[in-house]
Amino acid sequence: MVTIIFPDRDTEKRALAFLLGRFSGRVLRSGEHLVPEAALEALADQNIPFTVKGKTTYEQQLAAIRGPVAPPVQ
Repeated sequence: MVTIIFPDRDTEKRALAFLLGRFSGRVLRSGEHLVPEAALEALADQNIPFTVKGKTTYEQQLAAIRGPVAPPVQ
């Protein structure tokens, strides 16, 4: 998995519409997207601009699956 970002909201919407159903991935609250490496070539073929932030860490993948952690109950 790779972490990417898009330059603006319109590009992000276009990319998500393209990626949906073709690749699995996650969108983080930070606006970063976790996608498989194969999605990078597909996005480039569609002329959708993006910036690669790097390989997704194991911790990022776990956080994306688990979602936000609730504060402890007092």
